[in-house]
Amino acid sequence: MLRYLKTFALVLCVFPTVAIAQGSPTDSVADTRLQSLMDAHWTYTLQENPTLATASGVNDYNHLLPQVSLLDQRRRLRAEEAFLLQLEAINRSELAVHNRINYDLLAWVLDTSIEGMRLNTQRIPFNTFSSFFSGALRASYGVPMTTEADYRAYIARIGEFPRYFRENIENMREGMRTGFVLPKIIIEGVLPTVRAQVYDNPEQSSLFEPIAVISDRLPTTVQEQLRSEARVAISTFAVPAFRELADFLENEYYPVATDSIAAQNLDNGDAFYAHQIKVYTTRTDLSAEQIHNIGLSEVARIRQEMDEVIEQSGFAGSFEEFTEFLRTDPQFYAEDETQLLKEASFVAKRIDYVMPEFFGALPRVPYGVVPVPDEIAPNYTTASYNSSPVGGIRGGAFWVNTFALDQRPLYELPALTLHEAVPGHHQQTSIARELEDLPDFRKELYFSAFGEGWGLYAEKLGIEMGMYQTAYEHFGRLSYEMWRACRLVIDTGMHSRGWTRQQALDYLSSNTSLSSANVRAEVDRYISWPGQALAYKLGEMKILELRERAETELGNAFDIRAFHDAVLGQGALPLDLLESVIEDYLAEAM
Repeated sequence: MLRYLKTFALVLCVFPTVAIAQGSPTDSVADTRLQSLMDAHWTYTLQENPTLATASGVNDYNHLLPQVSLLDQRRRLRAEEAFLLQLEAINRSELAVHNRINYDLLAWVLDTSIEGMRLNTQRIPFNTFSSFFSGALRASYGVPMTTEADYRAYIARIGEFPRYFRENIENMREGMRTGFVLPKIIIEGVLPTVRAQVYDNPEQSSLFEPIAVISDRLPTTVQEQLRSEARVAISTFAVPAFRELADFLENEYYPVATDSIAAQNLDNGDAFYAHQIKVYTTRTDLSAEQIHNIGLSEVARIRQEMDEVIEQSGFAGSFEEFTEFLRTDPQFYAEDETQLLKEASFVAKRIDYVMPEFFGALPRVPYGVVPVPDEIAPNYTTASYNSSPVGGIRGGAFWVNTFALDQRPLYELPALTLHEAVPGHHQQTSIARELEDLPDFRKELYFSAFGEGWGLYAEKLGIEMGMYQTAYEHFGRLSYEMWRACRLVIDTGMHSRGWTRQQALDYLSSNTSLSSANVRAEVDRYISWPGQALAYKLGEMKILELRERAETELGNAFDIRAFHDAVLGQGALPLDLLESVIEDYLAEAM
């Protein structure tokens, strides 16, 4: 169903009161009020985030991109403050147990969103990993299109590019005026990927891909007309938007971009970095100093394990000589893109084969191994996972970066696949979407400490799953774990302790076997995305702590499948709520 709306700011400037929905006879008044509030908030969320609506399988807004102007931000701030007031007016103690989790999660979502809007974090609307412009490019990827209205919605969304880009540019201009800008080194890396979207031939743009082959349910004349309109839309709206953005970044933004890389040096930087730590770690009990010291301790522990693996491998040489051997010997690298993708696919299927031994619940939606799009590959990380739209025509995508093959070692593939595909991100996000008893807003939630912590836990679980077959692959896993431990040191070092970019590069390079391209891409990612890199190790450490507790308390009754299902069975959670869920699981299992 597709309903065209002139604006998606339909719901309200502020929600004064939410109507009470009719609940079941056993619901308390508090439960019914919470359900009504969650429903209203989800409706608001979809209308304010058209691309999230598309990903959630709601097609009403497929013709739109978000509105992000200063006026829209102020309107959203008032709306979400009103939501929070209504939530706080509900007596949590009167809620059913399952609704207390819903209450706490909605409070967390609103609180962190309001805090971010008050800090005006949209003044920096992109980093080296994700951006408003790459999101616009792929906003409709995998969406089923069978009717003329479907295709016209897609073309209309392309028509939104100039308005959406200009609103983001104006937000960046506000950042320029207030001292909240990205460093020059980040713009130097991002600018070529933006310029690369300025095509003379619109069919070269990835935007043309979804409309290149149109459903044969439509008459040939309509197909040709739609393709013609798409070419015009790309040439008239998308390409000029990218050209304007590239010119702005080069001629206006770069000259005032900073040489400093520290978040604390931005406008209200200490509060901003504290907010980032809270958002990405879901912890408020750890300071940057404490996180830095945890990282140093983990680096020392993992380094000892790496030295043991080097000795077991039979290599005669130092740590530095071993990592140089791994970085330079041709045996560890694919000869072409196809070989790399085939190797990743083979690892993925080996993992699939043993998944039932470790998980009771397996996702219904499949996933595939897909190359990172050429347009972003040069400045992109080594791999990522991209969920499919709900009800879409594609499965999940395990993206593998095939750019610069001499920087993509094969011995890292087991750890990489375990993290990004299964039992990592594909498993956790698909299971969350398929849970039947969760409110809609929880099915699309993502907390980095939970998600990335689970991904890193999945890498270590690969030992039990038998996925590491050589000393090099074991070292690759340890190098990946070291990489995440180094993040604790580097992120806090750069953003709160005055570290230089070169210090960060040297630290990551000297402690891991990561290639020079990956080291550069990673450090620049941490510079442009403060706090996110802290999520992985802190999240993994919490999950490992909870598993150790479960094994100790349950003894011979411990069931690895039941434990994993309990961890993933409530969808994404902040770490303190995850601990509460596992406590309930233990109480029931004993």
